[in-house]
Amino acid sequence: MSKAASIGVLAFGLTTLLSSAPALSQDDQPPRLEFVFEEIVLLGPAIPVGETPLGKRNIIPITGGTFSGPGIEGTIIAGGWDWQLTRSDGCTEIKADYMIKTNDGVIINVINAGALCPPEPGKMAPARTQPRFEAPKGKYDWLNKTAFIGTLELAQNTSGPAVKIRFYKAV
Repeated sequence: MSKAASIGVLAFGLTTLLSSAPALSQDDQPPRLEFVFEEIVLLGPAIPVGETPLGKRNIIPITGGTFSGPGIEGTIIAGGWDWQLTRSDGCTEIKADYMIKTNDGVIINVINAGALCPPEPGKMAPARTQPRFEAPKGKYDWLNKTAFIGTLELAQNTSGPAVKIRFYKAV
């Protein structure tokens, strides 16, 4: 298929999708954020990979943890990873991929990506992430169909290295 034909097919599909969506009025407000749940993610020792053509690579094992929020809580399953790449500008790209298990036995895949950049002098704010969830059909299927933003910061008062991640959905 030619490039022009591919673009035409994509444009047709997008037009079809958008034409079936409800119309927006000028009175519509921008999305707001609603808290979903908070995780305390326990981390293992860093595994340095070294310098690559893209930057310095590092891997952080995810060893467990807990999460809770309105209507959802459980544990973080050990065995996930946080893949890190420190760029030449000092920012570190992160991409964590791990599983959580709700108290009612449902396993959900979490992929959380973002960039951690050195703070400006005098400013300390949590890093922002773009989480995606893959939940089985059923009670938590809404996680598959919602846009989220996350905040990430070091967790306090834990027995070892850990981060606190808060997830918010756009409503």
